[in-house]
Amino acid sequence: MKLIFLAFLPLLNWAADPPKQPISFSHKQHVGDLNLKCQTCHTSPAPSEVMTFPAEAKCMACHQSIKPDSEEIQKLAKFFADKKRIPWVRVYQIPTFVFWSHKSHLDASVACSDCHGDVKTLSVMAKVKDMNMGSCMDCHRQKKVSNDCTFCHDKMN
Repeated sequence: MKLIFLAFLPLLNWAADPPKQPISFSHKQHVGDLNLKCQTCHTSPAPSEVMTFPAEAKCMACHQSIKPDSEEIQKLAKFFADKKRIPWVRVYQIPTFVFWSHKSHLDASVACSDCHGDVKTLSVMAKVKDMNMGSCMDCHRQKKVSNDCTFCHDKMN
């Protein structure tokens, strides 16, 4: 029995493997070492339901003078010069059948790390916490928030 479980162990960890990103980026360096806040780079434009990836101009505001000779910063500078968005690969994705709002969670003082883990320690962004129905319902129970189906899902016809 133990051998069968061990054979499937790599399949259980697939979500923890970080996706290959177009540019290496260290949250540890930016959030941990420099103490930048998540919202410094990840803004939430009206109606504030989702957080965005930072605009290349935001990154270049610092990186025109900080490490401009770095290969990774040169990749960033090319995206900026070409007026192209960096095709970041999302690490966390909420299914389309779930209504989820960053705004309502931030308004309720839910910390980014509550869902995304201790990102400030990550040199490479990876999924470190499960975001699934069970984890959401556990959090709602702990914070005494509704677990009614229609709170997060459309009413079924």
